[in-house]
Amino acid sequence: MSWLQKLKEGFTKTTTTITRGISDIVTKTKLDDDTLTALEEYLITTDMGPQVAGDLCGYLRSKRFAKEITADEVRGFLAEHVAEKLEPYAKPIAWSNEPGGTDPDVLIVVGINGAGKTTTIGKLLPYLKKQGRTIRVVAGDTFRAAAVNQLRAWCEKADIPIASGVDGADAAALAYQEIVTAKTTGDNLVVVDTAGRLHTKKNLMEELSKVIAVTRKLVDAKHIHCVMVLDATSGQNVLQQVTTFQEYIPLTGIIMTKLDGTAKGGVLLNVVHTKQLCVHFIGVGESADALQAMSADAFARNLFGLGEVTN
Repeated sequence: MSWLQKLKEGFTKTTTTITRGISDIVTKTKLDDDTLTALEEYLITTDMGPQVAGDLCGYLRSKRFAKEITADEVRGFLAEHVAEKLEPYAKPIAWSNEPGGTDPDVLIVVGINGAGKTTTIGKLLPYLKKQGRTIRVVAGDTFRAAAVNQLRAWCEKADIPIASGVDGADAAALAYQEIVTAKTTGDNLVVVDTAGRLHTKKNLMEELSKVIAVTRKLVDAKHIHCVMVLDATSGQNVLQQVTTFQEYIPLTGIIMTKLDGTAKGGVLLNVVHTKQLCVHFIGVGESADALQAMSADAFARNLFGLGEVTN
């Protein structure tokens, strides 16, 4: 099954919700105020948020107000606008390691408990290796033995070295040592898993800040990539999660997982609009190839049930 087919299949819950809603609302021949108001209110319920919903309906108004339009045409216009808005943020991680350079890039993966950080890292490893990255992994979730074992299994499968410590070991110290090693061996990427932590726990968030602080002692800021894994099934709660994490660490991008498990996939639009963070990858299933690089056009078209462009 191709990625686009997986995306279409994974978006079934969200797509069904949106397409049915639009079909129920757009019943008049011409686009009028009542229809736009009802549409805006409905889009908000898909967790797009009031600003995104208002922007989409404003765009639709500018294009087709008082003109004949069908529900399918509405979906097409909205997908077009979403793709345009997402395009600047649908970006790969901007690696800074240069040929012959001595500093590796450091990818620090963060998120709350259960967001899927460790699994996401495991899925990313073969992808990054194919890009020519020589990788070292830090099992920084030292409070959960299952996470270390899970990550070790992924690393063994990808033939990538992993560093882990005893239960409760200092994750910052582990990260420091592996970055030092990478600078010696010439490996160009250190991936740091971190323990899941509730964004409401100040002491745990300060521990995360420590990982960033020790990393900054070894490499320039341009080499540090703090990426947050978000669980789409959390809906609007992800906005508060991102807000709190940003108070402690310099987030550079997000990965959104479990889009196949929710009917409110529009939350990704809300996060991008509100936080203006790049979306590097999205996940629409459990298999390794269900996590793929973000495509603004593919996301937008599948969000509104339009599928792949055929011409």
